[in-house]
Amino acid sequence: MSGKWGRALGGLLLAVVTALNAAPGTAAAAEETTGAIPSVGTDWGSPGPYEVDVDIEVVHTFYYPRNMGQRGELHPVIIWGNGTGAVPGIYSSLLRHWASQGFIVAAANTPTSNFALSMRAGIDVLKHRNADSASRFHGKVDLDHIASAGHSQGGAAAINAAIDPRVDTAVPIQPGPLADPDLMDEPVFYLAGQKDLTVWPALVKAFHRDSDHVPSVYGEIRGAGHLASIGDGGDFRAPTTAWLRFWLLGDENARGMFFGPGCTYCADGDLFSGWDRNTKAQQIPGTTP
Repeated sequence: MSGKWGRALGGLLLAVVTALNAAPGTAAAAEETTGAIPSVGTDWGSPGPYEVDVDIEVVHTFYYPRNMGQRGELHPVIIWGNGTGAVPGIYSSLLRHWASQGFIVAAANTPTSNFALSMRAGIDVLKHRNADSASRFHGKVDLDHIASAGHSQGGAAAINAAIDPRVDTAVPIQPGPLADPDLMDEPVFYLAGQKDLTVWPALVKAFHRDSDHVPSVYGEIRGAGHLASIGDGGDFRAPTTAWLRFWLLGDENARGMFFGPGCTYCADGDLFSGWDRNTKAQQIPGTTP
């Protein structure tokens, strides 16, 4: 087991132990006293519990909870890559949604994100600001839980960014071809669009099949074209949110969406037209193949 996968699973197991040891009726109080990001149940597509602020800078656009750390909680990081010729504002509603769920999103402003250089630099910026007592991010960034995500060329960049040992999971949405999954060792959630004529589902599924060395899940959104994820994320919004909450927050409500014999998304014919989990994904602790 790789160090990064082990670190992510260690956080999940800790969350399970904490939940099992909590007394009935104390969940809300526990959130206030232990610094937990609040649960959203299974309502992944609706706005989360945080109001959102946005800072547009030269290299990055940051989307983050307005009252970061108000419960003593730390906020995991998502580094984002745009599609070809695009800027973060095209995906603003999706990135705001993730920030409302408690994440800090460092979106690279570059319209050519493929090599993920600006994406990975977002981690460095947040590390610096987390240590800077004059920054609003001071002491509020969870640098131990980081995801890479992106669309189209940025989807390939999400794979390429995952070679960084600081990245714990990747979410490539309709990823372009210039990436090598063999270089990454994190759990990955590949998303395709059933009617995508730019990045055909078969190409995305080939990435998934080449990721047999890590937990990999493939989901094909029913009826989605290549631009279906822009704006508020469309039908990509809820499943990506569930995945990020599971791997970055240890949110046990999200486990059954992806893993186990009765996983919700496996059987949800209204949302997904195609679905697959490899053997590694079926061996996630706490699930049954």
